[in-house]
Amino acid sequence: MTPETRPQVILIAGPTASGKSALALVLADRLGGEIVNADSMQIYRELPLLSAAPTAAEQAMVPHHLYGIAGVGEAFSVARWQAEAARVLGEIRGRGAVPIVVGGTGLYFRALLRGLSEVPAIDEQVRRAVRDMVMADGAEAAHARLAVEDPVMAARLNPADAQRIARALEVVRGSGRSLAVWQEAQTDGPLAATDRAGLVAKLALLPPRDWLYDRCDRRFDLMMAAGALEEVRALPPADPDLPALKALGIPQLRAALAGEVSLERAVALAKTATRQYAKRQMTWFRNQCADWCVTDEKQTERIIANDFPKIITIGLTR
Repeated sequence: MTPETRPQVILIAGPTASGKSALALVLADRLGGEIVNADSMQIYRELPLLSAAPTAAEQAMVPHHLYGIAGVGEAFSVARWQAEAARVLGEIRGRGAVPIVVGGTGLYFRALLRGLSEVPAIDEQVRRAVRDMVMADGAEAAHARLAVEDPVMAARLNPADAQRIARALEVVRGSGRSLAVWQEAQTDGPLAATDRAGLVAKLALLPPRDWLYDRCDRRFDLMMAAGALEEVRALPPADPDLPALKALGIPQLRAALAGEVSLERAVALAKTATRQYAKRQMTWFRNQCADWCVTDEKQTERIIANDFPKIITIGLTR
């Protein structure tokens, strides 16, 4: 790979358990890169197992950034991550290294490339009233209300997605404008100019569904064997509405610890939730990453087996 074809930034996105972290580690080692987290759950320091964060040994191999930087009691917004990532990317590039941004949170990648909308701060009383209503009445009832107050956002959102429905409701009630309007007014992200110059390699890992589901199941078994139940037991008291406490496996294992379901049942439910989440991620990345270089598990294996320069160069030209 020549200096002319070497990317200034590499983005690796994909669903949970698709092998993103392993690929990032190999590329960072070979290219002299540094890894930047783009997974909204790996932000939290109390969830190294259930978030599948890189191990201490892996993090010692190459520099890693933005892992375990917040507590589960914090609401870590996309805007906060964008600001932290922009700072870290600037520092890495200033050292002459290649930042490798890896994760499964699509909104983080969108924030880097396309920016964020300038939604005004919503009054806390409005926010709390909406959250209390969604919790009391359920997501579908809240979605029905959103269909009346903001039909555009209601059409975009899954009726079961309580968190995003609540956000859309609080914005339309607190600002008087649809969240869709605010989103259309967004500015460029920190990597927009670099991307337009063709210097961002964008790789989306989209393996076959059956292969991915099997990986999800086997990985959750490994998490349980490594102490995931104890990780959940040790979590500090916090608002159950916080994003961290909705991480894959936590609601189910908490139910087991409370005696509401058997541990075997909790594990089965957690695996189902993980597969469903992986499916939603696959759909999101297929729809949102049309100009990315898409790789499957066989192509990823070739990259790891030294055939990576061609793949990365392709990533710069698509």
